Amino acid sequence: QVQLVESGGGLVQAGGSLRLSCAASGRTFSTYGLGWFRQAPGKEREFVAGLSRSGGITYYADSVKGRFTISRDNAKNTVYLQMNSLKPEDTGVYYCAADRSGNYLLRRQDYWGQGTQVTVSS
Repeated sequence: QVQLVESGGGLVQAGGSLRLSCAASGRTFSTYGLGWFRQAPGKEREFVAGLSRSGGITYYADSVKGRFTISRDNAKNTVYLQMNSLKPEDTGVYYCAADRSGNYLLRRQDYWGQGTQVTVSS
């Protein structure tokens, strides 16, 4: 069983930056594809960014491309989401997820974190 714990959320003004972290337990962390999703109030959860098991392949939703960067440190069992040039529409609860198949698109989400709130004020 893998447990994922997010941190780093908060309140930031538009144009600002935040870095989210997701720490994972489990010896097989390095074999998983990892990603971030978000859910805004009244909306469905949506994919934000994904990363292959090696970290060599990344994929981003069009809405965050060029502003967000996903990365991983397998030695620390941690995945990060650097968010720059934040916009009010980026507001939501951000969740990290792990895909046991190692795929960077996170077609399957075998494990979820509890979420961390990001609020961007205008």
